[in-house]
Amino acid sequence: MFLQNISLLNYKNFSDVNFEFDAKINCFVGNNGIGKTNLLDAIYHLAFGKSYFNPIASQNIKHGTDFFVIEGIFMLNEREEKIVCSLKRNVKKVIRRNGKTYDRLSDHIGLLPLVIISPADRDLIIEGSDTRRKFMDGVISQSDTEYLQTLMSYQKVLAQRNALLKYFAANHTFDQETLDIYNEQLHSYGQVIYEKRASFIEKFVPIFREQYSLISGDSEDVNLVYNSRLHDADLSSLLTSNIDRDRALQYTSVGIHKDDLDFEIGGYPIKKFGSQGQQKSFLIALKFAQFHFLKVLVKTTPILLLDDIFDKLDENRVAHIVTLVEDKNFGQIFISDTHAERTEKIIKEIHQSYKIFPL
Repeated sequence: MFLQNISLLNYKNFSDVNFEFDAKINCFVGNNGIGKTNLLDAIYHLAFGKSYFNPIASQNIKHGTDFFVIEGIFMLNEREEKIVCSLKRNVKKVIRRNGKTYDRLSDHIGLLPLVIISPADRDLIIEGSDTRRKFMDGVISQSDTEYLQTLMSYQKVLAQRNALLKYFAANHTFDQETLDIYNEQLHSYGQVIYEKRASFIEKFVPIFREQYSLISGDSEDVNLVYNSRLHDADLSSLLTSNIDRDRALQYTSVGIHKDDLDFEIGGYPIKKFGSQGQQKSFLIALKFAQFHFLKVLVKTTPILLLDDIFDKLDENRVAHIVTLVEDKNFGQIFISDTHAERTEKIIKEIHQSYKIFPL
């Protein structure tokens, strides 16, 4: 799979631009603040129907305008796929595939597998559990449409249960029968999600460890540990035993929406005990493992976006990455960098066709 061209209209800082891409390596080079990352984000937007960097959709519309349009032509399984993503202020976002509008944006997820590596990935280490759950869910959802639908159903029921708990508190009332309906649904959806997450981590960890070793050149013991209270009890039992706490808090305090993914090095949290270099290697290994995991499951080579990572890594780690992406297992790669000469020097070592786009 590869992206042949992209057109942007009123997207972030771009008014009206069009790019024709090489099937292997494409580099956006120039000073900070001119839109290199925005171009990568536009490609991400076509694959996921949303921005990687800004969850507020309307803020991706160029200042002074009322809408944006991103249009891309992909070559997938030897046929063209035209994807158009558009948003008008105060109107629901629309994604079209070959002229047909999706009924649900979630139906688009998984069609165009893609992995992005960015300095923003540091949030996976320093932010809360929600960020790491989203990473887990994002990888699984790209290869399992049932998982995404189950997750959305769980979140809908969770919101309803939380609203009911607030209603109980506001009206000094309680209705166990109604609560039981939501408990049963949460248990049913939650069990499926829990089992799929556990299965994912079991398969993913060996790939991740291999990638860490290749990138860092070190033999540190790194690990990803799936942290869930469902390890010890089913969700139905947890909901029942925590009802007094939930009523006091007015929200659901247990469930798969509280799961976490622990990042460890040498058996300790990498956030506290990993050096900056180790943390960088950890995150890049995580994303490279995502790439290889998806490639096997979806039977399509994902597009790889590398956002400004050469600035953040020492020469040894850059050399390891170059060695990895030189492998024929990689497909189309997009790179952003502030130094055109450095970029060209690096990509010439990869021995693949390339285009450089000065911005």
